[in-house]
Amino acid sequence: MKIAVVGTGYVGLVTGTCFAETGNKVTCIDIDKNKVEKLSSGQITIFEPGLEKIFLRNLRDERLKFTTDLAEGIKDALVIFLALPTPPGEDGSADLRYVLGVASDLGKIMTDYKVIIDKSTVPVGTAEKVHNAVAQNYKGEFDIVSNPEFLREGVAVDDFMKPDRVVVGTNSERARKVMSDLYAPFVRQGNPVIFMDEKSAELTKYAANSFLATKISFMNEIAQLCEKLGADVDMVRRGIGSDDRIGKRFLFPGIGYGGSCFPKDVQALIRSSEDVNYDFKILKSVEEVNELQKLHLIPKIMAYFNNDVKGKQFALWGLAFKPNTDDIREAPALYLIEALTAAGATIKAFDPEAMPNVKKTIGDKITYSENQYSALHNSDALIIATEWSEFRTPDFDLINTRLRNRVIFDGRNLFDVKYITELGYHYESIGRPNMK
Repeated sequence: MKIAVVGTGYVGLVTGTCFAETGNKVTCIDIDKNKVEKLSSGQITIFEPGLEKIFLRNLRDERLKFTTDLAEGIKDALVIFLALPTPPGEDGSADLRYVLGVASDLGKIMTDYKVIIDKSTVPVGTAEKVHNAVAQNYKGEFDIVSNPEFLREGVAVDDFMKPDRVVVGTNSERARKVMSDLYAPFVRQGNPVIFMDEKSAELTKYAANSFLATKISFMNEIAQLCEKLGADVDMVRRGIGSDDRIGKRFLFPGIGYGGSCFPKDVQALIRSSEDVNYDFKILKSVEEVNELQKLHLIPKIMAYFNNDVKGKQFALWGLAFKPNTDDIREAPALYLIEALTAAGATIKAFDPEAMPNVKKTIGDKITYSENQYSALHNSDALIIATEWSEFRTPDFDLINTRLRNRVIFDGRNLFDVKYITELGYHYESIGRPNMK
């Protein structure tokens, strides 16, 4: 099948590459000439484990190409994916200017039947708006489909190639047949392609992410309560996670969620609810809890240093909002940096992938270290903000020689409390009792 993907951001590049991997001819379109030139020459523009290998293979075999020319890119395509940004506005609502702008442009250049697919996360009712934008300029046959993505950064290739489910919103039998054929190679083991109307598909994406964000914030509240009652959140997590009605995933407490999806989608669903005069109380609380949780380590740090961190240096392990990505959008580490530097502290940070993006954002506000251990040199304490695998079993003998004090503030509960305390550390984590 011939496919066009408009937008070469995270979702667009993964989508285009994975469809090419199953033999389709894919053209990715972007207005950023520099990005298109890089991609065309084999320079991948995002970090995602496993993506570069199949990207280079499909580029070499000419199943994947890139252009800035929308008309050229969609000319022979039956299917057009819209993988465009929908950033939150000041009120939290999704900004559809890019999606609707491209839809209007498509109407001006289409000459035959196309299936236009909203891959971007968009509010309920967007499919109708996209249809109207195309129809203003094109009077031929076409279908609009809602096909939300459920990719997790760090495992997006596996998520796309072996999806738990594929959600397709359409009331057109012609489009349904196209979508069935398109996704057939990805669901050979029997995972479902779930067909529904467009509005239900649009809401499904927001509902899924908002529910997961709710689980995270709930466990963070339980962790707060554990700290006050002297209970152990790890024990509580295991106790409730063994109930298959609840499940084990997304029950790990920490210093809040970040990234491009959960914060934006929670905000957008709250805003969509307000538009129809519904007060979504739970989601408002989820958002409030998460904002507070990002700074949960700060009172612990201040208490240890007698409310004075001026002149103190902190080693910070982890800058990305989660491991296996270079994405720093809404990353809790950035909130910790802001709070500590405002109080007069300095930061030496290390992250395996995210340091270039942080430097673009905050410049030389902090020091960037070449590895996790060089960040410890002359630091008064270690703070852990991202659960990269290489942080889980560090060389404590080396840490002892680099860190001024045996003090660790762990925002991701990486270490066993008993073990780390026996090594002589003052160790504080999330929702677990300290050992003396």
